Amino acid sequence: MHSKTFPGTVESIDSIRHYIADIAQSAGLDKKASYNLKLAVDEIATNIVLYGYEEPGLEGNIDVLHEQTDEALTVVFEDTSAPFDPLARELPDEEDLAKPLEERKIGGLGIFLTVKGVDDFSYERVEGKNRNIFKMLLAT
Repeated sequence: MHSKTFPGTVESIDSIRHYIADIAQSAGLDKKASYNLKLAVDEIATNIVLYGYEEPGLEGNIDVLHEQTDEALTVVFEDTSAPFDPLARELPDEEDLAKPLEERKIGGLGIFLTVKGVDDFSYERVEGKNRNIFKMLLAT
């Protein structure tokens, strides 16, 4: 796997997005798949920075790892903030999404877009690190 490390700061989010755009282009993802991947990683990177590092007053990095096979592009974010499984939270359903904004629960929409935007999203906690794993299938 290839990797690059970014400081866990708001200023890094744009750099991470551009890095992912380059990876997606090199992998041959079409415009829609690239957009969906960038949206997904942007959401998770923002959550790591704001809620994992800044809110509790911590400093840390986001390690971005990626690997491409003939079948898929896999991107992994690793961070050392407190354990947080984005999938443990209940995601909005069709009924929630049909409600007017003022009647919806706050939060969860970004994670919903992450999960729905990539071909596979998973989370694991390994050796004191959060691992958010995004997988995009490649056209064969």
